[in-house]
Amino acid sequence: MRKALRWLLALTVLISTLGTAGAATAADAAGTTDIKDRLLSIPGMSLVEEKPYTGYRFFVLNYTQPIDHRKPSKGTFQQRITVLHKDVSRPTVFFTSGYNVSTTPRRSEPTQIVDGNQVSLEYRFFTPSRPAPADWSKLDIRQAADDQHRVFKALKGIYSKKWISTGGSKGGMTATYYERFHPRDMDGVVAYVAPNDVVNKEDSAYDRFFARVGTEECRDRLNGVQREALVRREPLEKKYAAFAQDNGLTFTTIGSLDKAFEATVLDYVWGFWQYSLLSDCDQIPADAKKATDEEIWDSVDTISGFSAYADQGLTTYTPYYYQAGTQLGAPTIRFPHVEKQYIRYGYQPPRNFVPRDIPMRFQPSAMRDIDTWVRHNARHMLFVNGQNDPWSAEPFRVGKGAKDSYVMTAPGMNHGANVAGLVPEQKALATARILDWAGVASSTVQADPQAARPLAKFDAKLDKRDVQREMTLRP
Repeated sequence: MRKALRWLLALTVLISTLGTAGAATAADAAGTTDIKDRLLSIPGMSLVEEKPYTGYRFFVLNYTQPIDHRKPSKGTFQQRITVLHKDVSRPTVFFTSGYNVSTTPRRSEPTQIVDGNQVSLEYRFFTPSRPAPADWSKLDIRQAADDQHRVFKALKGIYSKKWISTGGSKGGMTATYYERFHPRDMDGVVAYVAPNDVVNKEDSAYDRFFARVGTEECRDRLNGVQREALVRREPLEKKYAAFAQDNGLTFTTIGSLDKAFEATVLDYVWGFWQYSLLSDCDQIPADAKKATDEEIWDSVDTISGFSAYADQGLTTYTPYYYQAGTQLGAPTIRFPHVEKQYIRYGYQPPRNFVPRDIPMRFQPSAMRDIDTWVRHNARHMLFVNGQNDPWSAEPFRVGKGAKDSYVMTAPGMNHGANVAGLVPEQKALATARILDWAGVASSTVQADPQAARPLAKFDAKLDKRDVQREMTLRP
């Protein structure tokens, strides 16, 4: 009897939060109710805090979500969202990094372009937005897309103008998956540096990328340091052991300090190109064989980070590694500049970075489905890649069935590639399409896309471009 009552209560709560898009506006059609009251009138929405920012209202909120959208009676969890409110008469940008949500006011590039509101969502299973107990089988791209769909429906009654979804890296992937499963929600999609690993076992595109990225001189410097770190494994691992002891690092999940050391070193070249520019290559030791152990250590630690594969570094990203090993896929690359005797484990799979008590099974059809859908059904989608970003080696592409959709590459840019970094003609076209999708393109821009400019002035604090390090130096 108690079990039946608990089930009925959970179902009642969920039903009350479903289909509530218009609830927040019912009390005041004239729009005179304070925006905080309107947000909190949505069933399932609660306030964590409000932070001041000139010209905006910024709210950190919790929203009640079903653990399983297919079986909503199975319980709920609190998903964290933020709202950067400008005006209900402006368009709204739906942003996610695909990881934790930032509780500091930030404005994504599309938000600046359209001068709009921004709703940011924390990806399910990233703490604190994690069900308890955690049923990891409920962490998949469809469940996450359904999270976004419910948030959109709940807020659409307040923010009734056009909506654009966006995100970078895993956030760009998330925006793409959301569009695939709920193609009628958004009016446009801007996906930055979104990897598209269609066939998980076929990763030769990455090997080709590393063979030609940048200049030969820079590649030789990076390859030299990476090889030398493995040649000097014994003294550097002694330093690593002392570093781990001093910082309380443990290696239960990956299995050993030796595995963590090699994983960190093998990330080195990838990490440089992901987060650095060609001009930064002068900071890499020119002759690794003549460099001191300290110089090799410092270079690898600066770029890869020797805490990354300790338990303390992996824990935050367990949801990502779980998804990489079950649906998203993960690259495997070769190291032709390093003799085989120096590599013991190779590029380790995501399974090695997730605690063994969490079951994992890879679903090869998941990314094939997404890729096929994008090629043939993309509508109002823009993919922005970085020429020197390893993650852009396997990009999304649009085919004949796509409508008003584009793939653009920012020359010389890394994992922080954006519209502003595109060549002038593409930059103007991308900006014009975003403005048009958001319903705020002027007649001048409609007549001449090259006249397109962001509508909001640049704000050095609000528009700070944080290159997402969440996607780690490798998945």
